[in-house]
Amino acid sequence: MTGFASIQSIPAATPIRAVGLSKFYGTQQALSNVGLRIEPGEIVGLVGRNGAGKSTLIRALLGLIEVEAGMSWVLGEAALTMGDDVKARLAYVSQTPTALEWMSVKQMMHFVARLYPRLDRDYVNEELRRAQIPIDRKLSALSPGERQQVELVRALATRPELLVLDEPASALDPAARRDLLRDIVGRAGEGGTTVLFSTHIVSDLERVASRILFLHQGRLILDTPVDDLKECVAQVVVPSHALSESSMVGELHRRILADGAISLVLRRSPAEDWPDFARRAGIRTLGIEDLFVEIAR
Repeated sequence: MTGFASIQSIPAATPIRAVGLSKFYGTQQALSNVGLRIEPGEIVGLVGRNGAGKSTLIRALLGLIEVEAGMSWVLGEAALTMGDDVKARLAYVSQTPTALEWMSVKQMMHFVARLYPRLDRDYVNEELRRAQIPIDRKLSALSPGERQQVELVRALATRPELLVLDEPASALDPAARRDLLRDIVGRAGEGGTTVLFSTHIVSDLERVASRILFLHQGRLILDTPVDDLKECVAQVVVPSHALSESSMVGELHRRILADGAISLVLRRSPAEDWPDFARRAGIRTLGIEDLFVEIAR
């Protein structure tokens, strides 16, 4: 693990900060020099194709895995060595929860309550009742959707300062997804909870996220407020002879089309103009779904 700055230099109020995170699995690079900072109260969506490195990034940010280079901090402490007081202020739900599967729902919630004194028992009871989840059934006997709902109730009931969700809606039906998004917005708006969630469901991002992180092949290629996306990200198609082989300033992605032309995805800052060649070629602004599809091709 490579150190970049002293822990004391990271403000305690900063929910997540990372510098230079790189991770390999054998010879395969899963993360490449990823740096980011998430401020209090933000709802940040992490998007990318399957295999882009989203789960690896989340686990690296929380100190659940070691990385070959870089460092991350959670609520002001180094992620790999964070104390119990910091752990009690965050909640994490993995994509496929498996912990404590030998317990019943009721037993698991009692266990969590001993670790998290702030657990909202009324919220737990109401949400489990509304979801019609039998509290005496073992976690291992629940369906994937029910298991995910139980984990989300557990996480939200602790009233965390930082909520991290890895594909939280992957096993939920549309009604449960809508309830989850409502709760995320409610926690962030009323309690000031900072939220980081990964998803491939673009409509979820558009409903609740204030900011988007786009991860592609282990690289963070885009970090932008949702409101700026359509104004600051665009696609242009140009003849191959019009471009050099090296990447251009603001280039996020390029691909060769069937006729030999090149499709470029460009980014500018709100204060900048589009390059002359882009204006001449014709600019097509991209929303979240368009951007996802274009880069995923």
